[in-house]
Amino acid sequence: MSCNRQTRYYLLFLLAATALVATCAKVQPDVVTNEASGKQIQETPEPTIPPLQKEILDERSTKTDSPLGKFDFKNFTFPLPRGWQDIDSKEITLENGIRRMTEAKIGMSYVTTKYFDVTDDGEDEAFVILKVATGSITIPQIVYIFEWKEGKPELLWYFRTGDRADGGLKKLGVENGELVVELFGIDRYIFTQMETSKIVGDEQRLCCPTHFTRTRYKREGNGFVMQGDRLTYSLKDLDAEPVKNMNEIRLEEERGPKK
Repeated sequence: MSCNRQTRYYLLFLLAATALVATCAKVQPDVVTNEASGKQIQETPEPTIPPLQKEILDERSTKTDSPLGKFDFKNFTFPLPRGWQDIDSKEITLENGIRRMTEAKIGMSYVTTKYFDVTDDGEDEAFVILKVATGSITIPQIVYIFEWKEGKPELLWYFRTGDRADGGLKKLGVENGELVVELFGIDRYIFTQMETSKIVGDEQRLCCPTHFTRTRYKREGNGFVMQGDRLTYSLKDLDAEPVKNMNEIRLEEERGPKK
């Protein structure tokens, strides 16, 4: 094999590897010729991996006039959710944004902080997002909501999200005084602080979600309660109308027509 041919194959390999991690957009099958039979066949490339944390990591809502904007959450102690607690502690302390994972203790790392007025009192609250260290590429996260009270952050609520297409966190926001949470997946929502609901038939590749769900929550008592319909949007057809409460639709379909 000539040097030029070796160089060409090497460059093609680099281009293919780059494309594999660029985006999860739908690709058209390629038509290739089988050298043995001479017949043309279609080969569909594997879907590529999208930047699922793009909206969480952008610069929107990262500034505030509240004292929370100057507080150092990268060196702070947070409560751990049930099922994720250490044997000897229900809290975790970050140092410079990290608590390293060991065989005995869960790991955690700081992701970002967003600021919204979710209590409708004219003052922003801090939404601190931490990533649970799993030793793999999974991205479960915990969102902690703090208000500023008596000269320090006070925890209002916190909830855990899933992993990428399996209920992973897409976006946070506030509309009309209500917390808006977008999770990847079909009809995915926070139904307890520590779990995301999953309906039968929501089978997606973890890397490449095809839908996301938008839900709204209002502050009531010591927590937040879901308001209104759960809206599932298609990521393949952004102009399509959202589907309301898809879990109930699936259950009705499984039951069949009433007799």
